[in-house]
Amino acid sequence: MYSLNQVNNLVSCGRDPARSLPFWRGFLLTPLILVWLAFAPNAQTTPDPGSVGGSLNTADGFHALFNVTGFANTGLGWNSLLFDTTGNYNTGAGAGTLALNNADINTAVGAAALILNTLGTRNTAVGGGAMVNNAGDALGNGSFNGAVGAFALNANETGFSNNAMGDSAMFRNIAGAANTAVGDLALENNDSSGDGDANFNCAFGAQALEANVNGDSNNAVGAAAMSSNLSGLFNQAMGAFALSSNSVGASNVAIGDSAAANNGTGSFNTVIGDLAGPDIGSGSDNIYIGAGAGTGVGDESQTIRIGEQGFIGACFIQGISGVGVSGDGVVVDANGQLGTAAAGSPLSLKEVVKQRQVVQQLKATTEKQAARIALQENQIQTLTVALKQQAEQIQKVSAQLEMVRPAPRVVGNR
Repeated sequence: MYSLNQVNNLVSCGRDPARSLPFWRGFLLTPLILVWLAFAPNAQTTPDPGSVGGSLNTADGFHALFNVTGFANTGLGWNSLLFDTTGNYNTGAGAGTLALNNADINTAVGAAALILNTLGTRNTAVGGGAMVNNAGDALGNGSFNGAVGAFALNANETGFSNNAMGDSAMFRNIAGAANTAVGDLALENNDSSGDGDANFNCAFGAQALEANVNGDSNNAVGAAAMSSNLSGLFNQAMGAFALSSNSVGASNVAIGDSAAANNGTGSFNTVIGDLAGPDIGSGSDNIYIGAGAGTGVGDESQTIRIGEQGFIGACFIQGISGVGVSGDGVVVDANGQLGTAAAGSPLSLKEVVKQRQVVQQLKATTEKQAARIALQENQIQTLTVALKQQAEQIQKVSAQLEMVRPAPRVVGNR
């Protein structure tokens, strides 16, 4: 197993130089609150353990459930659920958990977890400093969140329906809603601006979407996937380091280890394959398919590439051969690029049309000659019939002449 520092060196993709920031921020606030709670008015020791306030309440710890009148609450730890009065079905286990809470169905496990929550409901925070700043309001903001891990959703105030699992996951989220982060530092900076624009993001993997501030509706699966995204929208990344440099690019799809890893501002690219599309930086509307597709071609736009040059030896695409269509002839150059033949080429559309016209003219000439020959053959046949009839008439006349010819006579010589 790798230690945290080993993982930092292993992935090497922009993690904070030191991990002191989350701990410094969390522990700067937590002791101040805990000291304030220690001197809260009317403080007294709660029986250890014991049932307090309304029915089904259980308290174990200094000041735990001190003011409770609600029911089915459990406070375990110093000042746990200290100011809860009418809240119900809450569980706080750890020093200061849910100390200011007066809402229902919250669960906090870990020192200072949900310590500032007042009206947020149905939240679950497990881990030291988890959801420390969550407050909530009567409109449902700050509710329905789940945080598991030290400092997970640490800064959340009014964000709702978020789920963060992992150390410092969604650490700086303030008002972003409906986000899911699973992994160490996943969505760490989400909605750190507090604008509430960073919603509907899903990050699965250590440092996935780590830098996201205002990006919306992104999905990142894999360690450091989309780790540099700031405000890019509608991106889909699956694979370690996929779209890891994307900052503001939108509507990109990258599937594969390090797919489109260098894309920063390009949009509408679809890249599928291990290490595919490494040269895309600001290009848009590209489609690359295959491991290493687009390697060494430079940044470009509006281009389709299948396979990496030099690694693919044959191409078979069904549904082409034997299917007749009308249109321009297609040729392939030495680089594998498809296109229509250049002007002047025997395969160009202009030349094909010219040849077609020549063929049609030859066909027309041939048809005329064939018609002329057929006419002559008919004339010869007619003449032959006429000559035959004349021969028969001559024979009949000859026979008649033979019948009327006088008989020969003998003439004596006197």
